[in-house]
Amino acid sequence: MGEKVLKYSVLKNRIIEMINNEEYKVNSLIPSERELMDIYQISRITVRKAIDDLVNEGYLYRIQGKGTYVKNDEVSYDLFSLTSCTEDIKNHGMLPSKRVISSEVVLADKRTAKQLQIAGGELVMRLRRIFYADNKPINYTTNYLPLSIFPGLEKHDFEKESLYNIIENDYEIKITHAKRTLEAILANEEISEYLKIKPGEPLILFHCETYGEIDGREVVIEFFKCCYRTDIQKFYINQVR
Repeated sequence: MGEKVLKYSVLKNRIIEMINNEEYKVNSLIPSERELMDIYQISRITVRKAIDDLVNEGYLYRIQGKGTYVKNDEVSYDLFSLTSCTEDIKNHGMLPSKRVISSEVVLADKRTAKQLQIAGGELVMRLRRIFYADNKPINYTTNYLPLSIFPGLEKHDFEKESLYNIIENDYEIKITHAKRTLEAILANEEISEYLKIKPGEPLILFHCETYGEIDGREVVIEFFKCCYRTDIQKFYINQVR
């Protein structure tokens, strides 16, 4: 038992040292489990435990089917910033992209109607997308928008167009503020497949009501739910006294 603990500690500390000395660069692929087994002459169980710990401690992140990468501690997102996901990705010097899972007009159920402050059964557009940074999936978002405010919104191509640009430019609605809540959840089968992670891995779930100015008054113009990967994402709050 003591020898296993020693080998585990040696591997874990060596990887941390190489990350800190930038021998393993940010977002670079570290050696595979098989390669680490050969280099350090240790078992797969020992390698996996060390890697699991380093993922949990924020040094590494996994991409399913590709391998384990060095996490970038400098990339974090301002919880108070009212910017789109695409803008956030660009601001961190990464290439944004997105994939539309579905874009459809549906009847608002009671819960969605309450969030949007509309009557139950009204038509809303439901938009489901995956956002990528440098081709890595980072979040899965579902937006709900009332068609009474945005007639014809479903006709847009949301893989190429920005939702917030459409709201502000095509519909001439100024986005004013948003109310967000967040909670920790575990990834289900569907979301884990979209985000290329294992089922049961932790996610941060945002619920958000976005407000805009219409005819001189503020109203809810959008409600969305967004699941962020926690292995490659951080959030911060900038507090001023």
